[in-house]
Amino acid sequence: MQQLTPEGQRIVDDLARRHGFSAEAVTHMLFAVLHGNGAMAQFNHGEFAGSGQWMRGGMIMTSDMFDHLLKGRIDALCSELSGILANQQGLLRAGSFQSQSQGGGGQQQTGGGAMGTSSLFVPDPADNWWPAELGSPDATGGQNHVRYAYFADKRRLAVKAGNDVTVHDTLDHQIGGFSQQQGAGSTVTFTSQYGTVPLASLPMVWRNGRPVTPAPATAAAPPAGSASHGAAPPAAASPQHASTVPINDILSAIERLGDLKAKGILTDEEFTRKKAELLARL
Repeated sequence: MQQLTPEGQRIVDDLARRHGFSAEAVTHMLFAVLHGNGAMAQFNHGEFAGSGQWMRGGMIMTSDMFDHLLKGRIDALCSELSGILANQQGLLRAGSFQSQSQGGGGQQQTGGGAMGTSSLFVPDPADNWWPAELGSPDATGGQNHVRYAYFADKRRLAVKAGNDVTVHDTLDHQIGGFSQQQGAGSTVTFTSQYGTVPLASLPMVWRNGRPVTPAPATAAAPPAGSASHGAAPPAAASPQHASTVPINDILSAIERLGDLKAKGILTDEEFTRKKAELLARL
């Protein structure tokens, strides 16, 4: 079972005082509502008349079906717990920081657009899937099979897709959220002060425990008007310069692009375009 942070314990104590239950009973119900993803709870505690079930909207069943006063108190507690959990961004499975588009049918579900972390529970060390040297993220989140951890001060974004963990340089982006389009041509994008940007535009610097030297074609230039931390803009590559790129580097870059396409981070069109750019350097 997850442990409560000091802030989480303070919230539990306040709820216990206001709703007339013990802190232990409120903690029991907190986890019951959490396991029900904020919409329902299956509980079994003496202060709630034993076993019972709550569903958001007022439907409640207890062992003592005639104690309507107790039912009302349980409903009030669970409703407030549901609201608290919903405000802990990234905690419930339908986190408010993300949006998701379903390809083909045109249906879209959108949220608040900001990544977030939970302050109710102490993070489980087993959930720290990113490189330890990055420390604690400023925000975490996830959508479908992809998870994110953002480290603003270090200008790094860690992404986990299945067993593949990559770290990207966020350049001068101030990342606020992600969206993932499903279906044919699935892509992952993020939002920053420059609007919506493909995740593939961030240079990859680390992958599955090994540093990565980004290929020139995989690190897209920052959007117009952005600064690149004092670095002078690169000069346009001349044909003579392009011809000096080792063929092994070109082939490795194309292979990495193929991996990004297979994971749905690049569309077929983006892969074909970037592949052509790389082949033109030969």
